[in-house]
Amino acid sequence: MTDQRNTIDTFIARAKADLTADRDIAALFAQARDEVQRAVDEVTSEHARSAAVVPEISYTDIPAGSVSGDDIRRIRKRGCVIVRNVFARQQAEDWNDELGDYLESNDYLTRAREKAGLDDYFGDLKDAKPQIYGVYWSKPQVMARQAESMAATKRFLNRLWDTSAPAGPEFDPDTDFSYADRTRRRAPGDTTLGLSPHMDAGSYERWVDPAFQKIYTNIFNGRLDEYDPWSAAYRTQTREYSSPAVSSMFRTFQGWTALTEQGPGDGTLELLPIANAIAYVLLRALQDDVPENELCLARPGRALGVNQHWHPDLIPGIVPIQTVAPGDTVWWHPDVIHAVGNEHSGQEYANVIYIGASPACAKNRAYALRQAQHFLNGRSAPDFAAEDYETDFQGRATIEDLTELGKQQMALA
Repeated sequence: MTDQRNTIDTFIARAKADLTADRDIAALFAQARDEVQRAVDEVTSEHARSAAVVPEISYTDIPAGSVSGDDIRRIRKRGCVIVRNVFARQQAEDWNDELGDYLESNDYLTRAREKAGLDDYFGDLKDAKPQIYGVYWSKPQVMARQAESMAATKRFLNRLWDTSAPAGPEFDPDTDFSYADRTRRRAPGDTTLGLSPHMDAGSYERWVDPAFQKIYTNIFNGRLDEYDPWSAAYRTQTREYSSPAVSSMFRTFQGWTALTEQGPGDGTLELLPIANAIAYVLLRALQDDVPENELCLARPGRALGVNQHWHPDLIPGIVPIQTVAPGDTVWWHPDVIHAVGNEHSGQEYANVIYIGASPACAKNRAYALRQAQHFLNGRSAPDFAAEDYETDFQGRATIEDLTELGKQQMALA
């Protein structure tokens, strides 16, 4: 482990030397800070007026092709969106009950105590992890992933990206592979199970990996105004540190589907709704007060943390999402900073199924093929800790439960 740590330290020091050579990094960061401060001021002002800071659209406008240009521009600016009524409220509530029965009838909590410590992805974040259940193949999860309304929503989201790239389109926005993820069921009154602000989809790799360096070349080279967070070029070519719970798929959006009503004060999602705030994070780590072998809170195999010490200009802009109803979905760009509230002061459970958008590309297909074998055997999805709770769970989904679309999404057709 020491040798591996030393190797990573060397990579970091070398990358930082390359990225700071012949550049006025302090001036670049000052520019990024000024821009993010203006954006944060706008967010906090909107939030103080009780405005809907996170853009909202109705699912019915997606198949109708009637999402307005203003809505699309706002989604691209904010890097996130709530899509209302992707599923009927009753359907989502039924799934919530069925998922709860699935966990209880298979004695999940007893098994979880026996396997404590296998999943430590969030171990370096400030608070204990939320009540995230390591199941992937319950019927509600599988049904939600393969639903036609979910597929249409993902197509819309994927098309928000510019897929052009030097070697041809970076991905196919109209075809999506399922990325099996877990479920959150957070109890009312909980005060210990939050997640501090962070980004997924790459930590120290964002500075060190050659593909990430190409993605962020305009930032590192001082052309902040030319950086486009919606350019897909090189996004599917990044190589992440191999670790349980580090995504091996490229996701245009992370996301979840609400199974219960939840909003401010309910210990649910909080976002920094600024699509290009990554420039601040990247350039902050290159400043002289950061040790040469460190990148602020970047750690291999961990979420990329953001905190008051290193990123004081960002923290005030992190706001809770608006209240969502069962069947609504919430989506955020892979570079958007997000958190989970420390305290659930509401009266009901805050439950979700995690479902992101992972369009067809070579990287995602390779993962889908691996994932398919785990599905057939009831094992945990390949990216996650090998807890494998569901190998003998009664009532888990099988290939017979997949529609034709579901089989295609699972690389089983």
